[in-house]
Amino acid sequence: MRDTDSEDWLRLSLTPGMGPAHTCRLLAAFGTPAQVLAASQASLARHVPDKLAQALKQGPDPEQLARSLAWLDTPENRLLTLADSDYPSSLLEISDPPPVLYAKGQVGLLGSASLGVVGSRNATPQGVQNAEAFSRDLSQRGWCIVSGLALGIDTAAHRGGLSGPGSTIAVVGTGLDIVYPARNHALAHQIAAEGLILSEFALGTPGRAGNFPRRNRIISGLARGVLVVEAALQSGSLITAREAAEQGREVFAIPGSIHSTLSKGCHQLIKHGAKLVETAADILEELGAAPAPTVLRPTAKNPAAPADAAEASLLAALGHDPLDIDSLVMRANLTPDRVYAMLLTLELTGQVAKLPGGRYQRLA
Repeated sequence: MRDTDSEDWLRLSLTPGMGPAHTCRLLAAFGTPAQVLAASQASLARHVPDKLAQALKQGPDPEQLARSLAWLDTPENRLLTLADSDYPSSLLEISDPPPVLYAKGQVGLLGSASLGVVGSRNATPQGVQNAEAFSRDLSQRGWCIVSGLALGIDTAAHRGGLSGPGSTIAVVGTGLDIVYPARNHALAHQIAAEGLILSEFALGTPGRAGNFPRRNRIISGLARGVLVVEAALQSGSLITAREAAEQGREVFAIPGSIHSTLSKGCHQLIKHGAKLVETAADILEELGAAPAPTVLRPTAKNPAAPADAAEASLLAALGHDPLDIDSLVMRANLTPDRVYAMLLTLELTGQVAKLPGGRYQRLA
């Protein structure tokens, strides 16, 4: 995928200080990247600061340019630009589309109907299962799942997307030669093989904090809507939801316990107009897509039935909110030893999960 146009776009985008706004301003004034690069410093300085005009005439770091061109020699790697027919048309609708996108994998997924699925990195077991279940169901219906490759909800969303024909797109906040977080190395390689990884950041760009809010506008920009599964009030997922609303996308949220900090962000979104969803069919109905006969609700993945009436009674006492062991002993009116033994069985069969602080949560 290496050609003269790609090299010109790289020279322009790799110039220190260049960003989407400056790039679009120069392209509007001069036409193509080649014409921008051929312009005099005085002409460039009429449209961008003098320091940036000087940097454009000096050009990018030669080693960085050479490394980027070599990266393009690999067949699965692409540089998508504003002038490329494969550039996602949905991103052209947002206020600051990235002038270039580094892409690894199945570029054709950019033409699919897609939904962003985001949420907390420190998700509860129930939240992880909800994210994977919704994403799996939507992917089975042909929807591509877009998320950010973070731990927690993002990871579950990508796994759900990969389990169906809709597949998944990961939009990352680093260069594509870096996997962040490192724990998702295997998942990133699977997405590169079966889905698509995108970044507007140059190769070698580390995971700086400021990169991720910028990444979020691409997640929402690619999608018809964004589903927030779990989020605290200060969660970055709320930035994605805000970007989605500003871009004219639909915003969906899964409600949770009023006592859970990871439900408060979703509840705030619902208060401000996000659609409360309980099934994938709720999302498809809002987006104007016909639902399939079978839908998945936000629950555990096919949990086993309680083995006896005592376990069923304990689950009823546990309810659906996280609960500490002392409170559960009082509610169930059982000895601590008996409750611990039953909880172990229920945990092994996937019906409850142990949370930090010695609390338990029902998954069924």
